[in-house]
Amino acid sequence: MSTATYELLAVSQQVLNLLAAFVGGLVVAGALIWAVRVGMKVMDQEERRPRPEEQPCLPETGAVHEMREMREPDEMPMVPRDGERLMPYQLHRSSTRTGKDQRRKRWLPGSSGAFGSGGPGHV
Repeated sequence: MSTATYELLAVSQQVLNLLAAFVGGLVVAGALIWAVRVGMKVMDQEERRPRPEEQPCLPETGAVHEMREMREPDEMPMVPRDGERLMPYQLHRSSTRTGKDQRRKRWLPGSSGAFGSGGPGHV
């Protein structure tokens, strides 16, 4: 085979590769167009969105504000071994309750360090 034959074969493979890439691009573009049309049909079948006057509004008393409180653990009541077991309705819904002391604990210099900070801990 001569050099001209090799050049002709190389050019024909490049044309095939280019044609395959073009057809692949058409397939991808067609799939995207199909997906958009299906999405539009699905959106048309959904319920309509609420109008602005149908949106929820603030209560007459105004906005609800954040409430801060200090919590303390609400321990489980101790039951003796021979006593009756606790029933679910005898338990509280939360493991904490409002604390008696509502003053925030403040950091005191030299009293503690953060975990892993290398501080001496409680002094």
